[in-house]
Amino acid sequence: MPAFETLSVTLEDAVAIVRLNRPDKLNAMNLSMWNDLRSAFQFLDGLPAARAIVLEGEGRGFTAGIDLQMMMGLGSQIQNDCDGRMRESLRRIILDLQDCLTSLERCRKPVLAAVHGACVGGGIDLICCADMRYCSADAWFSIKEIDIGMTADVGTLQRLPKLIGDGMARELAYTARKVDAAEAKDIRLVNRVFETPEALREGVRAIAAEIATKAPLAVRGVKEMITYARDHSVADGLNYVATWNAAMLMSADLQAAMMAGMSKTTPSFKD
Repeated sequence: MPAFETLSVTLEDAVAIVRLNRPDKLNAMNLSMWNDLRSAFQFLDGLPAARAIVLEGEGRGFTAGIDLQMMMGLGSQIQNDCDGRMRESLRRIILDLQDCLTSLERCRKPVLAAVHGACVGGGIDLICCADMRYCSADAWFSIKEIDIGMTADVGTLQRLPKLIGDGMARELAYTARKVDAAEAKDIRLVNRVFETPEALREGVRAIAAEIATKAPLAVRGVKEMITYARDHSVADGLNYVATWNAAMLMSADLQAAMMAGMSKTTPSFKD
């Protein structure tokens, strides 16, 4: 595994664990962490042995969101005597930060976010890119950008309405109010609430481990199709999956699964 400045990345059997690792800063997302996230998920996308990925935070919470020191340093990064070029530089920085988080969606492997404690601001942008979200009973969530006078700009406002509905997403974005674990489940932000952070880790890793036993090519196809269907019509989605299966269906995975079903044994799949 490569080393990262702000993340720890490990592989346990076929499940990769990506852990935000700035616990003394409540895992605040500095520039290194944004870039590390993209590098880590690019690496895991290309690592055949990783079949599912769990994303979690070290220490007492998941993340406090974007590092405010990073925000305050943007002015010096974009400084230019031409106002137009300065604004263009800021736009390019925002687009690059968006791309860092979109790396979770581009990764072919399912990403399961496991949230304990605080998940604030940029943390919401981050978990909205995951395939599924889970939390412990002590977790809380807040779209905090409105309270520092800015419009959230790296994915929450685009992805969250498709997860919890337009009206609730607007309420949370306009007010920045806290959402506790019970409400997060009620509004379908998370799939399941675990009693403790320890139970959360164990439970989410068990789900990831089960996914890792399935046919990898089929799992990757499911992710591709659901993500595509989110942003396209039903007709477009049906056409795409027909093309996908025309290319991918006749695989060694299909043969292994069918043979195992006939012999009532556990199938073994190539990474």
